[in-house]
Amino acid sequence: MNAGDRTVLVVDDESATRKFVGTNLKARGFTVYTARDGVEALRIFNTRPIELVILDLDIPPPDGFDVCAQIRAESDVPIVILSASGRESTKVRALELGADDYVTKPFGVPELMARVGAALRRTDEVDDMTQMVYESGKLVIDLMARQVIRDGRGLDLTPTEYRLIKLLVQHEGKVLSHRKILRSVWGPSSVGDRDYLRTYVHRLRSKIERDPGHAVHILSIPGTGYCFVS
Repeated sequence: MNAGDRTVLVVDDESATRKFVGTNLKARGFTVYTARDGVEALRIFNTRPIELVILDLDIPPPDGFDVCAQIRAESDVPIVILSASGRESTKVRALELGADDYVTKPFGVPELMARVGAALRRTDEVDDMTQMVYESGKLVIDLMARQVIRDGRGLDLTPTEYRLIKLLVQHEGKVLSHRKILRSVWGPSSVGDRDYLRTYVHRLRSKIERDPGHAVHILSIPGTGYCFVS
Protein backbone atom coordinates (compact mmCIF):
# COMPACT_ATOMS: atom_id res chain seq x y z
CA MET A 1 0.00 0.00 0.00
CA ASN A 2 1.54 3.30 -1.14
CA ALA A 3 0.29 6.08 1.13
CA GLY A 4 1.70 9.00 -0.82
CA ASP A 5 1.08 12.13 1.25
CA ARG A 6 -1.92 10.77 3.17
CA THR A 7 -2.42 12.05 6.71
CA VAL A 8 -3.87 9.86 9.46
CA LEU A 9 -4.99 10.71 12.99
CA VAL A 10 -4.54 7.88 15.51
CA VAL A 11 -6.59 8.29 18.70
CA ASP A 12 -6.00 5.91 21.62
CA ASP A 13 -5.44 6.41 25.34
CA GLU A 14 -2.75 3.72 25.41
CA SER A 15 0.65 5.09 24.42
CA ALA A 16 1.82 1.63 23.33
CA THR A 17 -1.06 1.34 20.85
CA ARG A 18 -0.46 4.85 19.50
CA LYS A 19 3.21 4.08 19.00
CA PHE A 20 2.55 0.64 17.47
CA VAL A 21 -0.06 1.87 14.99
CA GLY A 22 1.78 5.10 14.23
CA THR A 23 5.09 3.36 13.56
CA ASN A 24 3.50 0.93 11.12
CA LEU A 25 1.67 3.71 9.29
CA LYS A 26 4.82 5.82 9.00
CA ALA A 27 6.70 2.81 7.65
CA ARG A 28 4.16 2.77 4.80
CA GLY A 29 4.58 6.45 4.01
CA PHE A 30 1.72 7.99 6.00
CA THR A 31 2.00 11.26 7.88
CA VAL A 32 0.71 10.48 11.37
CA TYR A 33 -0.79 12.61 14.14
CA THR A 34 -1.68 11.06 17.50
CA ALA A 35 -4.03 11.95 20.35
CA ARG A 36 -4.72 10.32 23.71
CA ASP A 37 -8.19 11.77 24.43
CA GLY A 38 -11.24 13.22 22.73
CA VAL A 39 -10.35 16.86 23.31
CA GLU A 40 -6.91 16.48 21.76
CA ALA A 41 -8.33 14.42 18.89
CA LEU A 42 -10.86 17.10 17.93
CA ARG A 43 -8.27 19.86 18.28
CA ILE A 44 -5.91 18.09 15.88
CA PHE A 45 -8.71 17.21 13.48
CA ASN A 46 -9.82 20.84 13.36
CA THR A 47 -6.32 22.20 12.75
CA ARG A 48 -4.69 19.60 10.48
CA PRO A 49 -5.60 18.22 7.02
CA ILE A 50 -6.61 14.78 8.29
CA GLU A 51 -7.64 12.26 5.61
CA LEU A 52 -8.41 9.22 7.79
CA VAL A 53 -9.06 8.67 11.50
CA ILE A 54 -8.21 5.53 13.48
CA LEU A 55 -10.26 5.89 16.65
CA ASP A 56 -10.42 3.96 19.91
CA LEU A 57 -13.82 4.12 21.59
CA ASP A 58 -12.63 3.93 25.21
CA ILE A 59 -10.79 7.25 25.51
CA PRO A 60 -11.06 10.10 28.06
CA PRO A 61 -14.04 12.35 27.29
CA PRO A 62 -15.39 13.09 24.90
CA ASP A 63 -15.30 9.36 24.23
CA GLY A 64 -14.83 7.70 20.86
CA PHE A 65 -18.55 7.64 20.12
CA ASP A 66 -18.83 11.40 20.62
CA VAL A 67 -15.66 12.10 18.64
CA CYS A 68 -16.95 9.93 15.79
CA ALA A 69 -20.27 11.77 15.74
CA GLN A 70 -18.65 15.21 15.82
CA ILE A 71 -16.22 14.40 13.03
CA ARG A 72 -18.93 12.88 10.87
CA ALA A 73 -21.14 15.95 11.35
CA GLU A 74 -18.63 18.08 9.47
CA SER A 75 -16.52 15.74 7.36
CA ASP A 76 -16.67 12.65 5.14
CA VAL A 77 -13.18 11.41 6.07
CA PRO A 78 -13.01 7.64 6.66
CA ILE A 79 -13.17 6.58 10.31
CA VAL A 80 -11.82 3.17 11.36
CA ILE A 81 -12.76 2.16 14.90
CA LEU A 82 -10.37 0.26 17.19
CA SER A 83 -12.03 -1.31 20.22
CA ALA A 84 -11.50 -4.06 22.75
CA SER A 85 -15.25 -4.66 22.66
CA GLY A 86 -16.51 -7.28 20.27
CA ARG A 87 -20.14 -6.77 21.25
CA GLU A 88 -22.48 -6.43 18.30
CA SER A 89 -24.35 -3.56 19.96
CA THR A 90 -21.11 -1.57 20.24
CA LYS A 91 -20.24 -2.19 16.61
CA VAL A 92 -23.72 -1.22 15.45
CA ARG A 93 -23.68 2.01 17.46
CA ALA A 94 -20.29 3.03 16.08
CA LEU A 95 -21.32 2.29 12.50
CA GLU A 96 -24.62 4.12 12.92
CA LEU A 97 -22.71 7.18 14.14
CA GLY A 98 -20.79 7.21 10.87
CA ALA A 99 -17.77 4.93 11.31
CA ASP A 100 -16.65 3.22 8.10
CA ASP A 101 -15.08 0.12 9.64
CA TYR A 102 -14.56 -1.61 12.99
CA VAL A 103 -11.47 -3.53 14.11
CA THR A 104 -11.49 -5.50 17.36
CA LYS A 105 -8.44 -5.55 19.61
CA PRO A 106 -6.09 -7.38 19.60
CA PHE A 107 -5.46 -7.01 15.88
CA GLY A 108 -2.68 -7.78 13.44
CA VAL A 109 -0.85 -5.20 11.37
CA PRO A 110 -1.83 -6.76 8.00
CA GLU A 111 -5.52 -6.63 8.91
CA LEU A 112 -5.42 -3.02 10.09
CA MET A 113 -3.45 -1.85 7.06
CA ALA A 114 -5.86 -3.68 4.77
CA ARG A 115 -8.81 -1.95 6.45
CA VAL A 116 -7.10 1.44 6.17
CA GLY A 117 -6.33 0.88 2.49
CA ALA A 118 -9.88 -0.25 1.74
CA ALA A 119 -11.38 2.79 3.48
CA LEU A 120 -9.18 5.16 1.49
CA ARG A 121 -9.95 3.38 -1.78
CA ARG A 122 -13.68 3.73 -1.17
CA THR A 123 -13.20 7.45 -0.65
CA ASP A 124 -11.15 7.73 -3.84
CA GLU A 125 -13.78 5.80 -5.81
CA VAL A 126 -16.50 8.19 -4.65
CA ASP A 127 -14.35 11.14 -5.78
CA ASP A 128 -13.74 9.49 -9.16
CA MET A 129 -17.46 8.92 -9.67
CA THR A 130 -18.35 12.56 -9.05
CA GLN A 131 -20.48 14.01 -11.85
CA MET A 132 -18.35 16.42 -13.86
CA VAL A 133 -20.95 18.55 -15.69
CA TYR A 134 -24.09 20.05 -14.15
CA GLU A 135 -26.69 21.70 -16.36
CA SER A 136 -29.80 23.58 -15.38
CA GLY A 137 -31.42 25.67 -18.07
CA LYS A 138 -28.92 28.33 -19.10
CA LEU A 139 -26.51 27.47 -16.27
CA VAL A 140 -23.66 25.00 -16.93
CA ILE A 141 -21.03 24.05 -14.35
CA ASP A 142 -18.20 22.03 -15.91
CA LEU A 143 -15.88 20.74 -13.19
CA MET A 144 -13.54 19.06 -15.67
CA ALA A 145 -12.92 22.33 -17.53
CA ARG A 146 -13.24 24.41 -14.33
CA GLN A 147 -15.80 26.62 -16.06
CA VAL A 148 -19.13 28.08 -15.01
CA ILE A 149 -21.28 29.28 -17.91
CA ARG A 150 -24.52 31.25 -17.82
CA ASP A 151 -26.45 32.22 -20.93
CA GLY A 152 -23.59 30.89 -23.05
CA ARG A 153 -20.96 33.11 -21.47
CA GLY A 154 -18.18 32.05 -19.12
CA LEU A 155 -18.32 33.62 -15.69
CA ASP A 156 -15.26 35.16 -14.08
CA LEU A 157 -15.04 33.43 -10.70
CA THR A 158 -12.28 33.88 -8.17
CA PRO A 159 -10.49 30.70 -7.02
CA THR A 160 -12.41 30.80 -3.74
CA GLU A 161 -15.75 31.27 -5.48
CA TYR A 162 -14.95 28.31 -7.71
CA ARG A 163 -14.04 26.09 -4.73
CA LEU A 164 -17.31 27.05 -3.10
CA ILE A 165 -19.53 26.30 -6.10
CA LYS A 166 -17.62 23.07 -6.75
CA LEU A 167 -18.25 21.86 -3.20
CA LEU A 168 -21.93 22.73 -3.39
CA VAL A 169 -22.60 21.07 -6.74
CA GLN A 170 -20.68 17.93 -5.75
CA HIS A 171 -23.24 17.56 -2.96
CA GLU A 172 -26.22 18.52 -5.10
CA GLY A 173 -29.49 18.24 -3.21
CA LYS A 174 -27.77 17.81 0.16
CA VAL A 175 -27.66 20.38 2.93
CA LEU A 176 -24.08 21.28 3.88
CA SER A 177 -23.55 22.87 7.28
CA HIS A 178 -21.84 26.24 7.61
CA ARG A 179 -19.02 24.51 9.48
CA LYS A 180 -18.47 21.87 6.82
CA ILE A 181 -18.40 24.45 4.01
CA LEU A 182 -15.99 26.72 5.86
CA ARG A 183 -13.69 23.83 6.71
CA SER A 184 -13.71 22.44 3.16
CA VAL A 185 -13.23 25.74 1.32
CA TRP A 186 -11.18 27.88 3.72
CA GLY A 187 -9.65 25.34 6.10
CA PRO A 188 -10.06 24.39 9.77
CA SER A 189 -9.16 27.83 11.16
CA SER A 190 -12.22 29.44 9.54
CA VAL A 191 -14.97 27.13 10.83
CA GLY A 192 -16.59 29.82 12.97
CA ASP A 193 -16.65 32.69 10.47
CA ARG A 194 -20.19 32.50 9.08
CA ASP A 195 -20.23 36.16 8.03
CA TYR A 196 -17.30 35.43 5.72
CA LEU A 197 -19.22 32.55 4.16
CA ARG A 198 -22.36 34.65 3.81
CA THR A 199 -20.38 37.30 1.90
CA TYR A 200 -19.05 34.76 -0.60
CA VAL A 201 -22.45 33.15 -1.09
CA HIS A 202 -23.85 36.60 -1.86
CA ARG A 203 -21.10 37.21 -4.44
CA LEU A 204 -21.60 33.81 -6.02
CA ARG A 205 -25.36 34.26 -6.26
CA SER A 206 -24.86 37.62 -7.96
CA LYS A 207 -22.95 35.79 -10.70
CA ILE A 208 -24.88 32.55 -11.24
CA GLU A 209 -28.45 33.36 -10.20
CA ARG A 210 -30.77 35.10 -12.66
CA ASP A 211 -32.39 36.90 -9.72
CA PRO A 212 -29.92 36.89 -6.79
CA GLY A 213 -32.60 38.15 -4.43
CA HIS A 214 -34.69 35.05 -5.12
CA ALA A 215 -32.09 32.32 -5.48
CA VAL A 216 -33.14 29.04 -7.07
CA HIS A 217 -29.76 27.27 -7.14
CA ILE A 218 -27.93 28.17 -3.93
CA LEU A 219 -30.54 27.88 -1.21
CA SER A 220 -30.14 29.05 2.37
CA ILE A 221 -31.24 26.60 5.04
CA PRO A 222 -31.85 28.82 8.11
CA GLY A 223 -29.65 27.99 11.06
CA THR A 224 -27.99 25.11 9.20
CA GLY A 225 -26.17 25.90 5.96
CA TYR A 226 -26.67 25.86 2.20
CA CYS A 227 -27.91 23.49 -0.48
CA PHE A 228 -27.32 23.50 -4.25
CA VAL A 229 -30.30 22.67 -6.46
CA SER A 230 -29.92 22.34 -10.23
